[in-house]
Amino acid sequence: MVLEPCGLKEMAQPWKTLESIITDEGVLELRQRGNRDFLITIGSQILMNSLANRSEIVLGTLGCTHLAVHPAPQVLVGGLGMAFTLRAALDTLPITAKVTVAELNPIICTWCRGTLALLTDNAASDPRVELEIGDVSRLISRRSASGKTGFDAILLDLYRGPHARTDQLDDPFYGSRAIQNMRSALAPGGVLAIWSEQYDEGFAHRLNNAGFTVTIERPGRGGLRHTIFLARLK
Repeated sequence: MVLEPCGLKEMAQPWKTLESIITDEGVLELRQRGNRDFLITIGSQILMNSLANRSEIVLGTLGCTHLAVHPAPQVLVGGLGMAFTLRAALDTLPITAKVTVAELNPIICTWCRGTLALLTDNAASDPRVELEIGDVSRLISRRSASGKTGFDAILLDLYRGPHARTDQLDDPFYGSRAIQNMRSALAPGGVLAIWSEQYDEGFAHRLNNAGFTVTIERPGRGGLRHTIFLARLK
């Protein structure tokens, strides 16, 4: 679902804060101007803009394309955001899929099932979806250690993504130990799909060293283009 850009008149409107909540990382806010133009911010940082969703849609689509005819796929999405990644995944998956979404902030889930639901045809309330409040890295570690059937895809849609200053060993999402946990939490033939603000060569090397074949997608043309890492077991 790609949203049409709003008109110049709507763009000129001031942002209105709909709701704010204090978190350990700063004040988390939902803002709106016009009918479909929303922001989620934390402190002075923009986490998500509803009109800039191309890379999230590509993440959800490519991360689940291999499961379109799977009889009963299990997918993990780390980070709900405005649910664009989730919507794209659901549109790609069969009706028999089960999608677990790990989100740290309960208010994000409330927004996606309320004010923001119109943006994604209420993806967060789809009967295939289970929302779990918590750290996705801990959920992955539990699945990795449990011996249960693994996920057929793990999609990480977290703020910033891997970058040059990522701790190569101990980063909870992008370090070597985290990559090994994700590998153990995947079912045979499973795929990792990871969103990033930019390409990080060190992260690509760590994925390769862990036994993945890595391809890179840069959605869009010109300007700032985010990166999607797609990693498949060799």
